Amino acid sequence: MPKGENNGDFIYWLGTDISTKILTHLDDPSDLVRVSSVSRLWLQFVVENGICTQLCFKKFPEISIAARGIEANNLLEPLKHGVGNSTEWEFLERKHRIYSFLAQGLSPVVSKSCILQSISASSTDNYPTESICRTLVPGDRFESVPSYWSSDGKSDPTFPETLLYKLVAKLCVVTEIHIQPFQASFQFGHPIYSCKAIRFRIGHLRNLVELKDEFLYNSNIPHSLEDDRFVWTYVSPEFPMAQENVLQKFELPEPALCVGGFLLVELLGRVQKQEIDGLYYICIAHVQVMGRPLLQPFDVQMHDHSGKCSLKYFTAEVYSESSPKFPIAEVGESSRLRTITSRFMSVIGWQRDRLPITPSRSPSVAGGDEPENERHD
Repeated sequence: MPKGENNGDFIYWLGTDISTKILTHLDDPSDLVRVSSVSRLWLQFVVENGICTQLCFKKFPEISIAARGIEANNLLEPLKHGVGNSTEWEFLERKHRIYSFLAQGLSPVVSKSCILQSISASSTDNYPTESICRTLVPGDRFESVPSYWSSDGKSDPTFPETLLYKLVAKLCVVTEIHIQPFQASFQFGHPIYSCKAIRFRIGHLRNLVELKDEFLYNSNIPHSLEDDRFVWTYVSPEFPMAQENVLQKFELPEPALCVGGFLLVELLGRVQKQEIDGLYYICIAHVQVMGRPLLQPFDVQMHDHSGKCSLKYFTAEVYSESSPKFPIAEVGESSRLRTITSRFMSVIGWQRDRLPITPSRSPSVAGGDEPENERHD
């Protein structure tokens, strides 16, 4: 820093190491917004030293791993305006705005309710009493009645099945997926209709057009892995499934960044025949996704089938009118989020051009140059 220009600023006198140490003790993203708004020098210091990135990684350690895909593939685009013209500055400011957005928008705690709705299954034995929507109910019973999804019966034990879900947000950091096979206590021997192995795919719509209502709200419509409506950007390794009637936890090797908001559960191999017809079935009682979703009023807008997207911020009025609600209480710390948001919004009118995202009454694109029938007795 030129001494003549900044000799009255404590950042200059304390030096880079001490000033960075002080600023990295901040734990509220809105405080960094304020720091960046003090002067051009302070903004430059925060950007060049990656203070927002460090805060984001401190709050959400799993982001440091998912960030590799963000930076390497340029998946997220921030707002494009800054104080410098150099390529290096533009890169640093872009990174600053992305991680400032994530630090403010991601859930402060890991949620157990990252699934918004079930969409469809590759097959269903008895619709609607054994439909995929039953897998959203915790446990294997609802109001004292068995609750589960069942596939069609197959003579081939290697025949796979898939379950398709929509997540609560278009951007979500997924860490674990929990699945409970179903035990048919009403059948002789109380068989458990698990699968041999399980795999997960995460991705987005190919043509970026929302699924038609008749597909979203009719889980009897089958789909397959050849369905060209989706692009799967993440594929997990295979996990063995135990033939046990318990909620089994499958932790991903590394947290996966889901951009687009869709999850496909692949059920690989069958282990249990039904005595009455000699066919193999897979039955699932419950599916649960653990992770950090992007909370309202933050969102992303998909650009193309490559998975690239822009960061967005909605005002409360826009979200209340157009966006689906998901259980904030389940996510936790909603009052803290409201505090962060209110502080953040209080700065908007003062230094709008220095914020990582821009509110408006319409979507703001940050980077523009969403009783049971029992089985066969």
